[in-house]
Amino acid sequence: MSAFRLSTTSYVVLGMIAMRGPSTPYDLKRAIGRSVGYFWNFPHAQLYAEPKRLQGAGLLDVHEEDTGRRRKIYTITEAGDAALRAWLAEPVKEHFELRDIAEIKLFFNELAEPDDVARLARDQIEQHERRIAEYEEMQRRYGGIEEVSSRMVTLELGLGMEYAAREFWRGVQERVERGEFSSMKKRPTAP
Repeated sequence: MSAFRLSTTSYVVLGMIAMRGPSTPYDLKRAIGRSVGYFWNFPHAQLYAEPKRLQGAGLLDVHEEDTGRRRKIYTITEAGDAALRAWLAEPVKEHFELRDIAEIKLFFNELAEPDDVARLARDQIEQHERRIAEYEEMQRRYGGIEEVSSRMVTLELGLGMEYAAREFWRGVQERVERGEFSSMKKRPTAP
């Protein structure tokens, strides 16, 4: 097992199966889409390949249905549970990572027209308002359910980040309206 490397996706799969119980890859995809998928994005194809890989390493057991669609249902093993608990106990040394295309576009604002920056800000405000509404609805629907209340703490962080991002983009919009973003600047030319 020393050569077997576990990724964040590995731990998400192990954690989801540990929390949910026996799960198919499709079950995992749906559960992740309604939970950690809001703040940890990865290709869904990994959710179909990773359980088989973890099963090969002895971290998951698999049971294939005898009839019907012959789905593969995975359960966590003692070794998988031990690996998950060891990972949960490790300190996180990586800094928070934000990957935002809108922020990259804003970085290059001096090469854009003020109208483009204004449109970017408006679009971002709308997107963040939609996500805030979605998160607030999740909070309303699930906040009082004791079985999931401890997981709702991540929703608090998500809401805080969405509120902050919306306010940031409102500030950008106000700066555009005050004329703080100049017209397209001349690009450097090659010698």
